[in-house]
Amino acid sequence: MTQTISPPGAPPTSRDSGPRRRRAALGQGALRWLVSAAALVVALAAWALVAAWVNDPILPRPLTVASRVLAITVSGEAVTNFASSIGKIAAGFALAMVAGAVIGFAMGRSRFMTSYFSLPLFVLGNMPGLTYAVFGLLIFGVGAGGPIVVSAIVATPFIAMNVAEGVRSVDGKLLDMCRAFERRRRDVLRHLYLPALVTFVFAGVRYGFAMAWKVEALTEVFGASDGVGFMIRKAYQEFQVADMLAWTTLFIVAMIGIERALAHLENRFFAWRKDVA
Repeated sequence: MTQTISPPGAPPTSRDSGPRRRRAALGQGALRWLVSAAALVVALAAWALVAAWVNDPILPRPLTVASRVLAITVSGEAVTNFASSIGKIAAGFALAMVAGAVIGFAMGRSRFMTSYFSLPLFVLGNMPGLTYAVFGLLIFGVGAGGPIVVSAIVATPFIAMNVAEGVRSVDGKLLDMCRAFERRRRDVLRHLYLPALVTFVFAGVRYGFAMAWKVEALTEVFGASDGVGFMIRKAYQEFQVADMLAWTTLFIVAMIGIERALAHLENRFFAWRKDVA
């Protein structure tokens, strides 16, 4: 058996490049975490200095807000209200997935449908969140209906546009081959369109969730009987600035956690795209 020995100046083999890439990625990830932690520490220090200089309840100190975050979490209010908000977003996203998939598939398959839906989707995706919140309160009143419908409306354009791009990415030659071999529509949808759409839908869900989460919370501020937005409004009405900042902090932490979880799932499920690239 012979063994191939690479010359000193030769590039690393593919067997060695994989671990090196992983080590480099881990190093870059650790560096990003360090930079983010340093930025957070600087921001908290600046907040503490300004709060000490102002010395007024209108601007509570970071430790005061942290104690309120802990008290809200221990009391169970955080779990109850976040569960309510996430449940409304989930219901809204279910509606958005159905509407967005149908509209996006029609847009991807027809130029007429693309022209027909492009402007309405653009308008829906760029409307101010305050407008949705006010209309949700006027139409549905105080309750869960407004936040659910608003979440669906906000997320639908992102789902539809990404589904349309996924449909357009399907190779036309493969479609011609399916027609030539007289494949059933169900098989074409399952084995051709579905794999092409998954990555686009996942991207639409990430961006749509980021927008729907904020607008849903704003809608709860105006018209809801529970949820994170409702608790922020309650703290505002009682002039509890520390509680307002505590709920806002919990909202930010939850939003970042969910977004990072979605990004991790996307990287894990679609790691093959980097290998192919």
